[in-house]
Amino acid sequence: MALSRDEKIAHLQKIPVFQGCSRQQLVAVARIVDITDVPAGKALTLTGETGSDFSIILDGTARVGVWGRKRVRLGPGDFFGEMSLLDGEPCSATVIAETPLRLLVIPRQGFWTLLTKLPGLTRQILVTLSRRVRQAEKSLLA
Repeated sequence: MALSRDEKIAHLQKIPVFQGCSRQQLVAVARIVDITDVPAGKALTLTGETGSDFSIILDGTARVGVWGRKRVRLGPGDFFGEMSLLDGEPCSATVIAETPLRLLVIPRQGFWTLLTKLPGLTRQILVTLSRRVRQAEKSLLA
């Protein structure tokens, strides 16, 4: 079932990375996003494969594994898929739906459009990436 623009905007307004966006910016985002339901157990990204989407969790949880080890759990407002889209390299982690998920999905081309139109989102993605690298470094030293 396709959602209307206003329904998409209502979902976007609940996501932390889009808070502070103007109505006009949210309308632009709503044009390029899809909302997808995913069953529990489905692999959303696989380490070593090419990434194609930037995904933000609306509802449910997913687990992230790097090199076969469980690292973190993602929940509503968390996102994944950005690294592969940013650098063109294969996915660095496997993400699997722990529960049924509702995702906001932005395809590769839409991702770059989004970063151009929403510099605040770019900043939020960079901060999150930095935190993830720091967490990975700490776990390597532990």
